Formats: sequence, structure tokens, C-alpha cells
Amino acid sequence: MLFNETSLAGKRILITGGGTGLGKGIALHLAAHGAEVHLWGRRLEVLQAAADEINTRHGSRAQVQAVDIRKFEQVDSAVAEIWERSGPLTGLINNAAANFIAPTKDLSPRGYEAIASTVMDGAFFTTQACRRRWIEGGHKGSVVSMLVTWIWTGSPYVVPSAMAKAAINAMTMSLAVEWARYGIRVNAVAPGPFPTDYAWQMLNPTADSAVGATQADEVPMGRFGEIAELGNLVLLLQSDGCDYITGETIAIDGGHHLAAPSTFAGLNKLSDAQWQSIREASQAASAQSKAQRNV
Repeated sequence: MLFNETSLAGKRILITGGGTGLGKGIALHLAAHGAEVHLWGRRLEVLQAAADEINTRHGSRAQVQAVDIRKFEQVDSAVAEIWERSGPLTGLINNAAANFIAPTKDLSPRGYEAIASTVMDGAFFTTQACRRRWIEGGHKGSVVSMLVTWIWTGSPYVVPSAMAKAAINAMTMSLAVEWARYGIRVNAVAPGPFPTDYAWQMLNPTADSAVGATQADEVPMGRFGEIAELGNLVLLLQSDGCDYITGETIAIDGGHHLAAPSTFAGLNKLSDAQWQSIREASQAASAQSKAQRNV
């Protein structure tokens, strides 16, 4: 066993987008190793279900707040509440994201903003809110942002996500230099294919949309990643065992981006009719998610 159940004892970690997908998986993994986790998202009932699962399995280690990270006032208020109610955070995981595949020529300003503001503005606002309290209180902190390997190559058909994630990569390198003197480390990880329900559906809404970026047979290791593997990497970066690592973005993709078309370039072959089918499937999945959010 690489880590034990007390590896993160005493750590208090905020995970944006922590109610579903990779965020929930990472939260479960960190809680299993002793961390107290704070889950953010926009759907309180989804967050609470994730927290209930964590608390049932690992004791009272999860708390939730419904927060729209695109709005700095909400972010700052929620971080202040954590400090007052539970104590200073020791770590932040910028995981919340939005994405869908679409020809950039058909992308609306609203569609662009929905993705860019969640990924880029949300990560910056949350990082800043934690940073201010860490520096003012003389606390160390560890920021880990969830990126993609497209930050190094770009990717067609997911341009807003590629742009926003690349911006967070730049933030990671820049803030690592600025804030090292305060004991604040800023790193990122770039996962390859790790299937999750809603995100996977948005990137693979039809059989036509399955391409190298989401196919296990394009990965040199011949498989998808496992949540425990990603969780172990994040755990290491949130632990006290690697205090000399900062400003790095670490790929965890089985060699995917080094050997295969790990972008959506394969969608170049699709016709307008096929794109219309993809658009309709994506809209249906989005509508279903919004309906669940409003219940």
C-alpha cells in the first residue's frame, strides 16, 4: 500500500466540482487517507449525496457548500465561512470544469463563456480567495489544478477548454514563483482518459464522436486511467512529502499524449449532419443535468 489512512491527517482540502466525476473520486480517495474535504458545486443535493457517501465510508470528513465559482463574491464568502467554521484550509483542488465538443465556427459567445468562465475565472477566483487568507495568516498551502494534455498541443473542437486550461497552466507556473516565499505551492495534473458519467457523455454524445482523445486503444498502456491512480498523485501533491515540487504540471495518461492523437482532431472527418446529431445529443444531456440541478 503506497499511502496509509493517516497520510493526510490534519489536512483540510477544498475541491471544486467535488460532487461528481473526478472531483468526487478524488474527494473519496483523500478522505480515505485522513483528509477533511470541502466539496463545492452548484447542485446542493448532488454535493450532499457525495458527502453522505464519504461520511458513511470514512467518518465525518466531508462538508459541502453550493457555490458558483464564476462569481468572486460567492467564492470569497464561502472560503471565509470555511475558515470561520472549520479552520484554515491546507489545500485547494481546482477541479470544476465545463466542456463539450463543437466546431468552433458554430460556437456562440454564451457557449464560450460558459466554459472559459468556469475553468479560468473559477480557478483564479478560488485560488486568490485562499491565497489571501494563507498569506495573511502565515499558513502554508498547496494548490493543484486539474488540466488536460491539450495545454501543450491545443485541440480542435474543444477550443474554449483548451484555451482556458492553458491559461491555468500559465497561472500555475507564474504563481509558483510569486508565492514560493510564502510556503504556497502551485502545481497541476493533466489526466488522460478517465471516464466519468456526465463529462464523458458530453465528449462522446454519439458513436461518431468517439475519437483518439477518449479511446483506450489509443493509449500505449491499452486502458483507461483508474481514479485511485489519479488520487494517489493528487494525494502526494497535497501531502508534506513533496514540498520542493512547485510550478509543475504532471501528465498522468499512460503515455497517451506522447504516442497517439490525444486530441479531437479525428473529428475533422465528420459531416454537418453528423455534427447536428452530436449537438442534439449534447443539448439533451445538458438539459437533463439542468433539470436535476433545479429539483
